[in-house]
Amino acid sequence: MRNDKLHARNESANPSYFICHWSFVISHLSFVKTFSARLFASFRLGGEGGVRCFHREDAKTQRIAKNFACLLAASGFFLSACSEKEAPPPSKPVVPVVVAAAVLKDVPVQLNAIGTVEAYSTVTVKTQVSGELMQVYFKEGQEVRKGELLFTIDPRSFEADLKRAEANLARDLAQLKQAEANLARDTAQAEHARGETRRYERLIQAGVVPREQYEQIRTGMEALEASLHADAAAIESAQQAISADRAAIENAQIQLGYCSIRSPIDGRTGSLMVHRGNIVKSNDTSLVVIHQIHPIYVNFSVPEQNLPEIKKYMAVSRLKLQAAAPDDRENPAQGEAAFVDNAVDTSTGTIRLKGTFENKDRRLWPGQFVNVLLRLTTRPSAVVVPSQALQSGQAGPYVFVVRADSTAELRPVAPGMTVEGETVIERGLQPAERVVTDGQLRLVPGARLEIKGAQAGSLGTHP
Repeated sequence: MRNDKLHARNESANPSYFICHWSFVISHLSFVKTFSARLFASFRLGGEGGVRCFHREDAKTQRIAKNFACLLAASGFFLSACSEKEAPPPSKPVVPVVVAAAVLKDVPVQLNAIGTVEAYSTVTVKTQVSGELMQVYFKEGQEVRKGELLFTIDPRSFEADLKRAEANLARDLAQLKQAEANLARDTAQAEHARGETRRYERLIQAGVVPREQYEQIRTGMEALEASLHADAAAIESAQQAISADRAAIENAQIQLGYCSIRSPIDGRTGSLMVHRGNIVKSNDTSLVVIHQIHPIYVNFSVPEQNLPEIKKYMAVSRLKLQAAAPDDRENPAQGEAAFVDNAVDTSTGTIRLKGTFENKDRRLWPGQFVNVLLRLTTRPSAVVVPSQALQSGQAGPYVFVVRADSTAELRPVAPGMTVEGETVIERGLQPAERVVTDGQLRLVPGARLEIKGAQAGSLGTHP
């Protein structure tokens, strides 16, 4: 009973109720006016067009007509008040929605960028000697190890050069021995000549031998001393020739070694550029390109506004990186930031960075474009909701919050960064509040909600 009275009171306070009610009263008064006029006329007019005896009672008749009209109006008013009430407006439809609760969680602070994969090391293999390419020892695209044999150049001419250098060395070694023997012989003879010269000096002073014989002995001694100088020069020349021969041998060995071309790095071979049987020229023909892809680099750029943060966190620890191809984001490769360029690119307003990835599974490939995620730090206890809960209106971003009575509330929010399909709410939402994530297009503030999905039992629905 109390609820019926409250409902009637609410309806009487409704403007539409007053409009309908007084429209009925006004139409009723119009009917009464018309009826009274006709009734008054019937009192005054007689039959056959003449005035009847009631004309002396006109004032009284008018009062009766007016009283009758008021009586009819009052009866119409009370009848309308007692008439059947208007039908209540139809109730608002229940809108099925999917909801999620705002949660507190630690959110990584990170930057997103587009990067390019770069080989850790790249070598273009060229021949260092000229000749015929005799043999190829690998297949295109094969993994090779450092020092592994790749090509062979015809070595015969280089083997001949080595033998020639070795023969020259042997000859010069023999000449050195001959010069040393000559020096020893001439040294002995010169020593004997010196002794004879000293003896003849004493004899000539005693007048035993003639001076001519003494001069002959002394001249022979001087000739032997000159031979000693020549022998020493011959020995020095032979030694220099031997050094040159040994250098020639070393060079011949090097040139012969160049005939066997080996991989300078661990890596993967590319397309073969010269095939077996072709003549190649020294340092002119590229044979194959080898890329080292384990480990591997990823180059990327970020806006210069992020440089202070990057420097700040890099000073504390190595920054973590993730890289994934656009069609393979489920399991990104893990790496670390290894390099920040020493200058900002003024044409783009960005700074270039480089990250190192182990790439053991060979997921990253040189020249490939990848999505890069640079993690700076972790923000603790942030309010997070699914990104699809956010809507945009003329007043800015908002979400629909589920009230306790399962009705919708439009609430403006200040969203922050988005990470892996979740958005941080900086302002406007409390932890554990429920937001609509699907079905927003049919919602208006105050709409009744029917919760679908796993949370329907726990959140409840409006009856």
